[in-house]
Amino acid sequence: MASLLSTTLNITARLAPGLAGSRAFVLFVRPLGRARLRPEEAEVMARAVSGRMIVHGTAVTTYRWGDGDRPVLIVHGWSSRASRFAGFIEALRAQGRTVIAFDAPGHGESDGRASTILDYRAIIGRLHAEHGDFSAVVAHSFGVLAVFSMLYDGIRVDRVVGIGGVAHFDYLVERFRAGLNLGEGVGRALRTHVERRLFPGDPDVWQRLDARRRLPGLRAPILLAHDTEDDVIDPAQSRAIAAAYGPQARLIETTGLGHRRILADPDIIAAAVEFALTEPATEPATEPGHEHEPRPTTVRRA
Repeated sequence: MASLLSTTLNITARLAPGLAGSRAFVLFVRPLGRARLRPEEAEVMARAVSGRMIVHGTAVTTYRWGDGDRPVLIVHGWSSRASRFAGFIEALRAQGRTVIAFDAPGHGESDGRASTILDYRAIIGRLHAEHGDFSAVVAHSFGVLAVFSMLYDGIRVDRVVGIGGVAHFDYLVERFRAGLNLGEGVGRALRTHVERRLFPGDPDVWQRLDARRRLPGLRAPILLAHDTEDDVIDPAQSRAIAAAYGPQARLIETTGLGHRRILADPDIIAAAVEFALTEPATEPATEPGHEHEPRPTTVRRA
């Protein structure tokens, strides 16, 4: 089926690029199955106050632990769910912090079969409007890119934690194309469809969806973590974000945890929570000419 699909799309891209773009888009926005709640996550999720919001016509499930100001926002990745952050949530609650999270459309307990970055952006925007500025955001994979896109739009946060993150949207297009053995014509058609369908009339779309584009007004310290054996998202993605933000960012690299197990690693949870709980301080201005010098990378072997 995959071979037939790739052949059909490759031929369609040559004959009718618009049709190829729309058909590829349908596949592009569908999660690879719906991740189920794990037994070890159930107790944490049962303690949450659940809510529902309608986003682009789809019912989305939200979660809240605690009722304090300036909560920590959790943003899950593609084909994942909020419950995968159970260890982070427990550690943050143990320190008295309020935590909010959500399942994107087509994920977890939310309705729908597909999701786009516009859905993520809309949900984050609604939660920000409801709860105010976040003391920290902890995001994984695709969620990292979604968070940075919202930071570009002025969402305020004291600290950013990105785990196994995607640096730019075009990487997702290329990864999708390579995974299905699709030609460059399909990739071009898909990009065009994304521009017209999701961001019509926005000439800045690809820069907006690029976490490597350093924001002069973003002063929040950034902690990144990525496993060197991640076979889903290339570690070079997090390295690129770290390089873009220089001394403002710190990158932790692990070995042997892959793309998903890193979320359950006690050391990563401890480092992320300690970082997220650190009180904001005035960050020194970056010296001219040193914008792209990353801080030394810490490598821990699992």
